[in-house]
Amino acid sequence: MLPKVSKIKELKQKITTAVLINSQDQIPDSFFTGIDKEYIAERLKTGENCTIYIHPHIIFIHTIKEGTLFEQTENVRKAGSVFFDLLKTEKINSVQLTSYTSHNFISCFLEGLLLAGYSFSKYKKEKDDFNPGVVFIPEDLITDEVILELKVIAEAVFRARDLVNEPLSYLTAERLSEEIKEMGIEAGFDVEIFHKKKIEALRMGGLLAVNRGSPDPPTFSILEWKPDDAENVKPLVLVGKGIVFDTGGLSLKPTPRSMDYMKSDMGGGAVVAAVIYAAAKCKLPLHIVGLIPATDNRPDGNAYVPGDIITMYDGTTVEIKNTDAEGRLILADALSYAKKYEPSLVIDVATLTGSAGMISGSHGLVAMGNSRDYLQRLSQAGEETCERIIEVPLWEEFAKSLKSSVADLNNLGDREGQTSIAGKFLEHFTDYPWLHLDIAGVVFFNEKNFYNPAGGTGFGTRLLYNFLKKFN
Repeated sequence: MLPKVSKIKELKQKITTAVLINSQDQIPDSFFTGIDKEYIAERLKTGENCTIYIHPHIIFIHTIKEGTLFEQTENVRKAGSVFFDLLKTEKINSVQLTSYTSHNFISCFLEGLLLAGYSFSKYKKEKDDFNPGVVFIPEDLITDEVILELKVIAEAVFRARDLVNEPLSYLTAERLSEEIKEMGIEAGFDVEIFHKKKIEALRMGGLLAVNRGSPDPPTFSILEWKPDDAENVKPLVLVGKGIVFDTGGLSLKPTPRSMDYMKSDMGGGAVVAAVIYAAAKCKLPLHIVGLIPATDNRPDGNAYVPGDIITMYDGTTVEIKNTDAEGRLILADALSYAKKYEPSLVIDVATLTGSAGMISGSHGLVAMGNSRDYLQRLSQAGEETCERIIEVPLWEEFAKSLKSSVADLNNLGDREGQTSIAGKFLEHFTDYPWLHLDIAGVVFFNEKNFYNPAGGTGFGTRLLYNFLKKFN
């Protein structure tokens, strides 16, 4: 539950307040009524955040430090999350925000505050949810449209986080599709679900092979937002990996620690659903299609094995070298299926390779693709949202190790350069402008990091929404 955000004509300094400044001199003297101005000046010297307790109220002051605009906005988001943590600790449910800065950072502060308000208490006996209740902002600092958009984006991120945090005992492939369908009903986009018989009829060999070891059937969800005022003639297609749990299959993951957060392996599918949810709620004038192939990957007696040769949706044969390289198999079927839409651009989002996490850590995602222009635009969107990208190449040399003596391709290639090799495997199934986003390092955090909680992060939702908003 997000707080209510209301605009006011003037500050009510009898309630807890967050203030953004470039320097103390910018705060009007009227603000300091009943407050020791020299005391505040001394406190501000200790750092960019200053918390002043005036019982029973609190003044939280964030000073904008020098840096690029992107650095400043991210620091303000972080300050917003720190302010939320303060409100939660003090159990304060009515606050106000204001800014005396040369650049209006209030929306960034509100964004950080909203994103920090997430909790996943569904399975806890004692809930730890907290809602500030009402956030007041002077009406000249923010518009109703910005408030609405920020709240929708936060809701979308929360939806992605919820899906990632759900365990397999609840979130099977079928349940994931039903959750997406419910999101569609709420936001106003269409959802069609292909069940196992339809998937078999379509001969999606990658998805069916990965599913062979599961007691639960696969699904293939098609999401579509097509408003009457869509500005793109050809749709933009988002493809999300939906492995609801990954044991590695018969190529079992080597340690329990490499498996204990594998409920997050459908994070790409969660992001795709969340982005289309936000686009529909904010009525972006774009025709967007989402494709989410879903299953779990388990080592049953009927599971696919190394050495198997499978036939993909587009007829390509693939020799299985490792059953833990399953994400690329289900994505390949979806990327081939995307051709039927004659898309202007396809972006796939996936927790595809552990090596991507080694490249980026928890600081960004790894991207590659065949369109320099779209990669640059995505990078710009990443800087603006601080959901940044590291680009890696798709050199032809990376495809060499994917050759097979018994099939068209193998599904693994060499250990070295695995992030790009996986990208080359996916590229084989494309014939359109295409970007691949590997979110393995950022989909799930073990510890809270400002407005990103421990657990599912929803990382990529804000990035792609920002990219789509400026697409045409």
